Amino acid sequence: MKTVSLKIDDSIFVETEKILSKIKKPRNRYINDALENYNRMQKRAILEKKLREESDLVKANSMTTLKDFEEIDYVE
Repeated sequence: MKTVSLKIDDSIFVETEKILSKIKKPRNRYINDALENYNRMQKRAILEKKLREESDLVKANSMTTLKDFEEIDYVE
């Protein structure tokens, strides 16, 4: 386990301490859980952005392919 020193805004610290006193959870565990949840949220945001970018690439290619098919004269 790594030791990290961090500065927390006074208002966030006070709010956190109030919550911790009610839920009876160690501060260290609470911060670890918060970071884990935040990391999960950021990973999803990164994946969403990547999927959106790749979808846009596929969409552009699909539109070109569709246009090519529309230009083909079909003989029956």
